[in-house]
Amino acid sequence: MRTSYQYVLRPTKLQVIQFDKWLDMLRCQYNYLLSDRFRWYEQNRCSINSCSLFVCHLPELRVNPNYNSQQDSLPQLKKDRPWYKEIVRFVVSESR
Repeated sequence: MRTSYQYVLRPTKLQVIQFDKWLDMLRCQYNYLLSDRFRWYEQNRCSINSCSLFVCHLPELRVNPNYNSQQDSLPQLKKDRPWYKEIVRFVVSESR
């Protein structure tokens, strides 16, 4: 027989305001990093038939932004924008 539990969180008004603030900051950061990936794609894509290599100048290619490189930018972000330090870092550890 399996037992399941259901919990209901009832945050206070101050907690709701804090959660909304955190979610707004995280949303802004997510959208910024996503736009960075789109910009990289737009700058570095080129169809094979679109231009000749002898005629077109190819710009210096940027390193592809990936999860790890964007994650490494977070400490600098917290230095540049001190209000990001308020966000609680959740570490999920799986116990077996």
